[in-house]
Amino acid sequence: MIKSIELKCDVIGKNFGNKTIFSNLSFNLTTTQSLVVTGRNGTGKSTLLKILAALIKPDFGKYSMSIDGLEIEKKSFYKNIGMLAPYINLYDELTGYENLILFGKLRNPNFKKEDEDRILELLNKVNLYNKRNEFYRNYSTGMKQRLKLAFAIQHYPLILILDEPRTNLDIEGVNIVTEIIEEQKKFGIVIIATNDLDDINLCEEKINIEDFK
Repeated sequence: MIKSIELKCDVIGKNFGNKTIFSNLSFNLTTTQSLVVTGRNGTGKSTLLKILAALIKPDFGKYSMSIDGLEIEKKSFYKNIGMLAPYINLYDELTGYENLILFGKLRNPNFKKEDEDRILELLNKVNLYNKRNEFYRNYSTGMKQRLKLAFAIQHYPLILILDEPRTNLDIEGVNIVTEIIEEQKKFGIVIIATNDLDDINLCEEKINIEDFK
């Protein structure tokens, strides 16, 4: 059964020192909706996504997540959000498989056989099954991006946040990203920060961060 999800931002703003990154930004997303955040590099797209993932706090305004009408505490956002971003890194000293096992157990102390099956399924989905026992440090940049994508959706997140998801990907990788976005839109919320026209066209709603300076 699809859950009712709502992500709401009410006139949020963020400053770094005396510099306003953005201000008075509002939107409301519900189940199966998608949003793309555009703007030149360095204008605040990634900052907004970090706020939405509860990694940093806004300086002004309010944002909230509700599931089936119940507002979720900020400290529990991570249970319902999956995130792919250039600044999120996995462990070089572990294999691709070991990385997903580790984070699966950190997210869920009651990690079971079906959770392990999910990992193998995802490794196959992102075309890394045959590379699952290789160390992450030996992965190409495209392979690392695909593993981080598997990491982002490993726990069936209701909200998927993607920061420049096509970075370092070939055609096969781009097709994988597109497929995952379309699947997420069937039951959850998707938010993408990008200036890539193909990704922009995948989303219903659009915000140009530069309109909120």
